[in-house]
Amino acid sequence: MKELVIKIEGMMCTGCENRVQNAVKTIDGVEGVIANHNDGTVKVTLNKDVDQKVIEEKLEDIGYEVKR
Repeated sequence: MKELVIKIEGMMCTGCENRVQNAVKTIDGVEGVIANHNDGTVKVTLNKDVDQKVIEEKLEDIGYEVKR
């Protein structure tokens, strides 16, 4: 298992957290997702190799800005 922590901007509430979690969970290889709007992080647990850029693109596609 591998864990990534991605910082994003734009999450304001638990509804945003749910939107992020549901979107990222659709990516093949993602085992789990925990989004936290208070600190602007998305913790992603992977069960196989997934390029972080794929996850970042998904987050951007649903309207959030990835902080690099």
